[in-house]
Amino acid sequence: MRPSTSTIAVIAVLIALAFAPLYLGAYPLTLLGRVLALSIASIGVSVVWGRTGILSLGQGLFFGLGGYALAMHLKLVATPKGELPDFMLYNGVEKLPWFWAPFASAPFALAMVLILPAAAAGLVAWLMFRRRITGVYVSIITQALLLAFVTWLNGSQGLTSGTNGITDYQTFLGVGLRGPDVAHGLYWVTLLFVALALGGTAALLRTPFGAILTAIRDNENRTRFLGFNPAAFKIAAFMLGGLLAGVSGALYTLHLGTISPAMIGTAFSIELVVWVALGGRASLIGAAAGLVLGQLAKDRISSAAPDAWLYVMGALFVLVVLVMPQGVAGLIQNRRRPPAPMPAPQNPVAQNPVTREVSDAV
Repeated sequence: MRPSTSTIAVIAVLIALAFAPLYLGAYPLTLLGRVLALSIASIGVSVVWGRTGILSLGQGLFFGLGGYALAMHLKLVATPKGELPDFMLYNGVEKLPWFWAPFASAPFALAMVLILPAAAAGLVAWLMFRRRITGVYVSIITQALLLAFVTWLNGSQGLTSGTNGITDYQTFLGVGLRGPDVAHGLYWVTLLFVALALGGTAALLRTPFGAILTAIRDNENRTRFLGFNPAAFKIAAFMLGGLLAGVSGALYTLHLGTISPAMIGTAFSIELVVWVALGGRASLIGAAAGLVLGQLAKDRISSAAPDAWLYVMGALFVLVVLVMPQGVAGLIQNRRRPPAPMPAPQNPVAQNPVTREVSDAV
């Protein structure tokens, strides 16, 4: 079967990105690696919002769980054996907290990067969807949970380093995190995860599971009357979104070298939704491309005019809502779609039951 034009375009872009270390400088490559890590979270938003119709404003919660799970391991590795992390010493902590100890193991930490966000998303979704909570109430609840998590992080100075976040780690799995060769390797690993997230999620959504998610988005009651349990499918989609956000948070932590409450707050979650809406929430590629291009534009514009950036982002969101509700990807898809054929002209005499009866009699 001949590949579609969009598939060829995606492969071409991935190939161009794979060779980016050969033609980009140190800072542009680092920035591109960071935004590619964030694009994995946007794929999760596309599944939850674009395919299932659930607008979550708390994806930063799952992003942060993945980032903190990995950062805790990196901090313990960077701490001399038998000692406590520096921020615990500064705050008078005398013994390593029980929930920190298992993160000294790399396999455990990597497993928690996947399990913690997915499990937290599953629990939140189960509590909401089993009671048939929908619409704006889901957005309010997820944002409230994110605020509670960020507040706890800020107030737990001796446990999570509070507002400063967890930082000052140099190695991962015995490999130093500094140097151009390591930066290139981390970039390629991130690109590989982006490709796997796109390909794996797209393949999953082409199954009956994806069709049922679309049916739930379009008419949940009708889907329920057909014998399906919408809550179970919505929980599964929410868990997938949480899993992708956790992986994104872990990769972003490796790129940035730190994780803090300021990086995962409501501003991050809302900005994530804005870029997904701009790219096209119903398209995995559109959501990822919207975030990548939006973040790159943010870096350029905020550097040139720091005070104007928030107004630009607000104007873009208003533009999407009023002019392009399906985003750029939806606009392109609509223009590529052939126009619907005009209905055949009908004979008004033939459509009249009285004249049709007379004609048949004759």
